[in-house]
Amino acid sequence: MDADSWTSCPFCDSTVPSSQINRHANAHFEDDPELPQHIHFPPNSHLQSSLPSEQTDNDLQCGANSGECGGETSRDSGECKMDDKLSCLIGLQARSEFCKVEGGLMALLRDCLECEAENSRSVLSGYVDHFQSLQSEDSGWGCGWRNIQMLSSHLLVQRPEAREALFGGSGFVTDIPSLQRWLEIAWEKGFDAPGSAQFDHVVYGSKKWIGTTECAALLRSFGLRARVVDFGPKESQSASGSSVDSTMNTANTSKMVESKDKKGEAYQVLMDFVWNYFSDESSIQFGQQCVVVSEKMPLYFQHAGHSRTIVGIHVKHQETGILQYNLLVLDPAHSTAALERSLRQKVGWQKLIKRGMHTLKKPQYQLCYVDPGIAGEEEIEKLKTIDSVFLEI
Repeated sequence: MDADSWTSCPFCDSTVPSSQINRHANAHFEDDPELPQHIHFPPNSHLQSSLPSEQTDNDLQCGANSGECGGETSRDSGECKMDDKLSCLIGLQARSEFCKVEGGLMALLRDCLECEAENSRSVLSGYVDHFQSLQSEDSGWGCGWRNIQMLSSHLLVQRPEAREALFGGSGFVTDIPSLQRWLEIAWEKGFDAPGSAQFDHVVYGSKKWIGTTECAALLRSFGLRARVVDFGPKESQSASGSSVDSTMNTANTSKMVESKDKKGEAYQVLMDFVWNYFSDESSIQFGQQCVVVSEKMPLYFQHAGHSRTIVGIHVKHQETGILQYNLLVLDPAHSTAALERSLRQKVGWQKLIKRGMHTLKKPQYQLCYVDPGIAGEEEIEKLKTIDSVFLEI
């Protein structure tokens, strides 16, 4: 057989016919033959290389020829099996394609905010790339994954410890199929067992919607301190199963809700939380500036039916003395090209990015963010249970 019709697997010492490489490589992940058998390899990847060789069926297993796991106890074999899965995924994961904005989208947003700075202040997150849902890939169901990608783009650039931990140290934002694999591995490690059960422990290859708890489970599996905050009516607290996470500074939480407008707007609690989150007094000093960049990462912003990414908040002092808040949001449903064009031309960007109090109409909202640092082994065990802070609106 011609050498060009053979392809080598980077995860074991096997070479197999090119027509079978997808199934063979995917088998390194699979325990259940009923799971989907289709990984799509990126063009020009190392899986395109070929070396002729003769292998037996027994060689078509991860680590079969390397002597790994030989003679181990069942516990050690389980750990080795997980190591093999991680090695396979790190090698197979593909970089997500997205529209790169020259100069950075957040820099363009800052310019626009500075142009309308009279009687207003804004706090922005640092670097964030926009990942849009694509009609051919994930339109209608992929917003949660796109928000994870946006959060990841920030973490990879702004936090060195996260860059080293995320996605096996690949240094790039992975595509949705790879994220689905990472979430399944998080579940297998024991993160968010109730949530895993709701999905029947399988999400790869599906169009199932995900939310903040799946985002938190995935990020926590890398040792990141992902936190969830619930906003809703008092009666929804017990229904949602939320409990107060003791790692959250409750004194700060109290401070965040103290300024709730006594006259009325229940959603002011959410606005106050977001404002205080980004404008942490220990790190933010406005001085003569009207727009400042916070060290805080973006917020995964979830409500029934959709999720977006909050990249900052804007407040304007009106003549009446009332403060008018606007969340600054990147929506996966929007085109990156349209966002860039509106920001560069400084025309129409407000409709795409600003979300005022009047737009908050859902009974419940959730946020997810990541505290700095990497958790140690003991803390990681605690992070496997996804708790949340509940704030009444």
